[in-house]
Amino acid sequence: MPPTRNRRGDRDRNRRPGTPRRTGRPEDLVRRTAFDVIRAVETRDAYANLLLPTRLRERGLTGRDAALATELTYGTLRGRGTYDAVLALCSDRELRRVDGPLLDVLRLGAHQLLATRIPAHAAVATAVELARSVSGPGQAKFANAVLRKVATRDLDGWLTIVAPEGGNPTERLSIAHSHPRWIVSALRDALGPDSGEIDALLAADNARPQVTLVARPGRATPEELYEAGAEPAAYSPYAALLPEGDPAAIPAVREGRAAVQDEASQLVALALAAAPLDGRDGRWADLCAGPGGKAGLLSAVAAGRDARLLAADVQPHRAGLVQRSVTGGTGVIVADGTAPAWRPGSFDRVLLDVPCTGLGALRRRPEARWRRGPGSVAELGPLQRGLLASALESVRPGGVVAYVTCSPHLAETRVVVDDVLRGRADVERLDTPSVLREVSPGLDGIGEGPYAQLWPHRHGTDAMFLALLRRT
Repeated sequence: MPPTRNRRGDRDRNRRPGTPRRTGRPEDLVRRTAFDVIRAVETRDAYANLLLPTRLRERGLTGRDAALATELTYGTLRGRGTYDAVLALCSDRELRRVDGPLLDVLRLGAHQLLATRIPAHAAVATAVELARSVSGPGQAKFANAVLRKVATRDLDGWLTIVAPEGGNPTERLSIAHSHPRWIVSALRDALGPDSGEIDALLAADNARPQVTLVARPGRATPEELYEAGAEPAAYSPYAALLPEGDPAAIPAVREGRAAVQDEASQLVALALAAAPLDGRDGRWADLCAGPGGKAGLLSAVAAGRDARLLAADVQPHRAGLVQRSVTGGTGVIVADGTAPAWRPGSFDRVLLDVPCTGLGALRRRPEARWRRGPGSVAELGPLQRGLLASALESVRPGGVVAYVTCSPHLAETRVVVDDVLRGRADVERLDTPSVLREVSPGLDGIGEGPYAQLWPHRHGTDAMFLALLRRT
C-alpha cells in the first residue's frame, strides 16, 4: 500500500516564502493579514492605508473578511497606547522585553477582546494560534495566559484602572484615547486651554472616517457620484460621502474624473482659488503637489477659468502621482520649492501644502501618532519656513499664497507664518475664515482670523490649517 500523501506538507513546500499558510479557515488568513500589515508598519515604516489594500487583493479577501481585516488592522494601530497599558498589567514581563512579533499579536488580541463583538473564547483562541505560528509553542502559552487576564474585564473596566479619574489629566487622556502625551499637550494648546474640547477631539481621532469623494469640476458632478451610491457632503460644493463600498467601483473615480479627497483638503484648495487678488489671474502653482489631491482639484478649477497650473514636487515618484491626477494643460515638474526653477513673481496664486507631522490626519493614518515624536516638529520647522519664504517670492505683487498644513500644532501653523512675516511689510494677512465661508456658507468654528483651522470633532474633516497671504 503506497504511503499517504501529506497534503498540507505538499502545499507548504509549494508556498511562496513570506505568504501565510492557508489552513482552510478564513479567519486565520484575516488575522494573519492584519498582523502582517501591523508588523510592516512597525518594522518598515510602511503606511497601512497603502499596504493593506494590496494585501487584501493578493490574498483574495473581500466582503466581510476584508472588512474584518481592515477593522483589526486600523483598530489595533489606533488603540495601541490603551492596549499596551492593559497588557502591562496582565503580563509578568515588561512589554519592552516581549519580542516584537509576539507583542503585536497581543495587541491584536486585546483589540478583539476590548473593542469588537468577537466572542472572548474565539479572540483568545485565534490569537494564541497566531502566536504559535509567528513565535512558537512556548510563546503561545504566554499569549494565552496574558489574553485570558485581559478578557476578565471590558474596556471601561480596564480604563478605571489604567486611566483613573483624578490622576494626571494628560496621562489619563493619553491612555484613555491612545495618543502619546506630547500630542495630547499639543492638541490642547491648539484648541486653547479653556476650550473643554480635548476629549472630543481625541475621540474623533479614533473614529473611523467616512470616505469622501471629490467630483473634479468640468469632469464630473456630485450628482453623478450620488447616482453611484454616494451622499451629499456638508461643506465642499464638489464633495460626496461614500457610506460603503469600494470607491474604485465608481466609474468617475476609476476614470480619474473624481477621486478620494477629504473635505478639508478640498476647501483649502478652493479657498486659494476664491481669495481676492489684484491684477491678472492666469498662472497658478502648487509647490509641494504630491501625491496630487489638491493639484487635481486646482487644475480642474483653473481650466474652467482659463488659468494654468504648474505642479511641482521634489520627489520624482510623487510628481508621477500628480501627473495622473491633473487635467491636460497642467505642467508637472520635479523641483525643489526652496530652490525655485522659476523666476520670482511668476505666479498669481500659489498653494503651499508643506511637509508636516500629519497630526491632523490621525483618523486616516493612525500609525503616525507612534511614528513621530516631539522632535519631528523642530526638525520640520526650517523646511516649512524656507518653503513659505520661497512661495512668497514666487508670487507677484497682488497675488496670493495659501500656506497649508495637515496639522493643528501651533509650531507648524501660526508660529511658522508669524516668524516668516515678521519684519516684512510687503505681505498682507487676508481674513481666511471669511474667504472659506464664501466657498462654504455654512462653515463655522474655524477661528476668528486671520487664520483658519478645521477640526475632526467639529467638522468631520482632517485638522487642516490655512493662512491666505497676499503680496502688496
